[in-house]
Amino acid sequence: MEKQMETINWKVEGMSCANCALSVTKYLEKEGMKNVKVNPIDGDVHFEVVELNDNTQKNLTKGIESLGYTVVNEKMAAQGHTTKKTMNRYLRYMWWCLPFTLLLMLHMVPGLHIHWLMNPWVQFALSLPVYLIGMSFFGKSAWKSIGSGAPNMNVLITIGATAAFFYSLAGTLLGQADQYLFYETAAAIITLVFLGNYLEDMSIQSTQRELNKLARSQKVMANMIAFDDKHQEIIFPVENIILKSGDLILIKNGEQVPADSKILWGTASVNESIITGESMPVEKKQKDKLIGGSLLIEGTVKAQVMASADQSVLANIINLVKKAQGDKPPVQKMADRISAIFVPIVIGIAVLTFIGNYIALAGSSEHVFRDALMRSIAVLVIACPCAMGLATPAAIAVGLGRAARNGILFRNARSLEAFKNISQVVFDKTGTLTTGEFNISAFKAIGVEEEEFKRIAYSLEKFSNHPIAKSISKEWLTSNTLRWSRIEEAKGKGMYGLSKDGDEYLAGSYSTASAHTSEDHHNIYILRNNQLIGWIDVKDEIREEARAVVNYLHSRNVKTILLSGDRQAKCDQMAKELGIDTVIAEKSPEEKLQIIESLNRETPTAMVGDGINDAPALAKATIGISLSEASQVAMQTADVVLMNHGLKNLPLALGLGKHTLITIRQNLFWAFAYNIVAIPVAAFGLLTPTIGALVMGLSDVVLAVNSVRLFVKKTT
Repeated sequence: MEKQMETINWKVEGMSCANCALSVTKYLEKEGMKNVKVNPIDGDVHFEVVELNDNTQKNLTKGIESLGYTVVNEKMAAQGHTTKKTMNRYLRYMWWCLPFTLLLMLHMVPGLHIHWLMNPWVQFALSLPVYLIGMSFFGKSAWKSIGSGAPNMNVLITIGATAAFFYSLAGTLLGQADQYLFYETAAAIITLVFLGNYLEDMSIQSTQRELNKLARSQKVMANMIAFDDKHQEIIFPVENIILKSGDLILIKNGEQVPADSKILWGTASVNESIITGESMPVEKKQKDKLIGGSLLIEGTVKAQVMASADQSVLANIINLVKKAQGDKPPVQKMADRISAIFVPIVIGIAVLTFIGNYIALAGSSEHVFRDALMRSIAVLVIACPCAMGLATPAAIAVGLGRAARNGILFRNARSLEAFKNISQVVFDKTGTLTTGEFNISAFKAIGVEEEEFKRIAYSLEKFSNHPIAKSISKEWLTSNTLRWSRIEEAKGKGMYGLSKDGDEYLAGSYSTASAHTSEDHHNIYILRNNQLIGWIDVKDEIREEARAVVNYLHSRNVKTILLSGDRQAKCDQMAKELGIDTVIAEKSPEEKLQIIESLNRETPTAMVGDGINDAPALAKATIGISLSEASQVAMQTADVVLMNHGLKNLPLALGLGKHTLITIRQNLFWAFAYNIVAIPVAAFGLLTPTIGALVMGLSDVVLAVNSVRLFVKKTT
């Protein structure tokens, strides 16, 4: 039997660009890891392996650290064993280098003549600490990246700074410092790249702000309930990360819910905006579920923990978004291919620049070698592979972060790109366009007592997850149930039961009872031994936001389709009320799947469903969009999950998908345009290496700022 793949989630620090992420990816793939996803934005690394034993984990950790990065122990971090926060390392390096660099550049200030600064040995002494600091970071990283087969941008910085430094040192040793003195160029390159990396870090961190708010809310204090030897209740504080399923907790007015739990006693008003994006409080009572991370506005409850902190709804949301951030939509593939060979190409261009300028300047310049070298160094330091690598993850981090804040979960980044072509949206009816909260409006028992009919209906429907079945079992709850020797649910058809007494029961739609009655307008028909014994009618309300959502889609020229297993007349009535274009009714889950396949062949199609009966169709649609009432099924089948009655967020999901892709394209355009323009400008000597280093550092900031606009950009 084939062994199950295990998904491993690590945090790796020290990655400064997309080429760094590529180095880690190549190493893990070489070691046999599958589906490797490395996010250079926040250092999250995900991969799959059959079995990760201690020896394999140790070897992988050593391998990654040999590349110049650090694997962080996520479990220790989760338990609060975090290291003391220190100054950003790029900022620290920059402050160490800045005083020496400023002194070296004083002689360039017009009207300022400090003769001792012109001494080449003084300049050597001032630039040496800067060069050594730079090589301890850029040089080490460059060497290891070359060894891994994925040279990063630090190779370019190392070559450029080293060429300027040793060119100047050669002039100093030869006694021709007036022609060779470029120590300040080497120092300025290193200092300004450290500054650029710091600005890049700060810009990228802002893209994580919303997700970090969710993450911080995971760790809270809980009031745990225990009992002493006299069975007296004891309440003591603990961190929620040690709670496990089955523990009892007390949650007081104003406190945060420490873990997913079920109320055993008390009532409360709960703000679930951190999960749903909806600020209006929700009333909760006994047996209702509480989502970890939500806030008790009013009331006090005792509850039983249903899931540990790392398995909670909130933790799953965060993990889902983090994994999606590591994904790459197809639009990024070309940029990845170019990034992988970018550094060798730039080195080649720099060599050609030196040769070309040396030949071109041979008859027109006194310092041919110097000028040609400076231009080739400028090519090295102005080129920016990071811009191409960061174009996608920066935009995805912001887009998915904003989506998560509003209760929209993208399971993968590919869905973002798929939104651009969606021209029709298919809606399920029950639980999607309607609230899914049914009430029994009428019923009739035929040939049996009403109480016996209710008992039969409850005994069958309590085993079903369908919203109508849940409403019946809720209203007709009884402890005097039928005893079954066999009970099963046929999706889209109904419940079948064989009692201990040998009687056969069936609860389903009109198709199950069409041979026994011509009344086709009831919701549930119940048969015993192939004889109709009654029917049940339920009423469901249309979601108040449904009409606005349909109108929005029409305003964007998106066709709307209602696809349901319900009766044609009821579907026609709803479609007329909401203004839906096309109705396809009375279809089984298998037929829905075939219809979605057919619609997909015509044009890219999104489907919105409840993730239960519609699971196959959701998986087959170009984009499957599910509400989260059946969260586990929804998250496994749909590409996008709208949390807690989130149909109102469908326009935002569509808008964010399209605008995130627009932002990615803008970023990629800037990244390519920057390098296409900047490299020739440097090659023709129109800017110095110092200016090139500054412009290179700022190029990534432009991408980050453009990406951050997604936080506030109007998308609907």
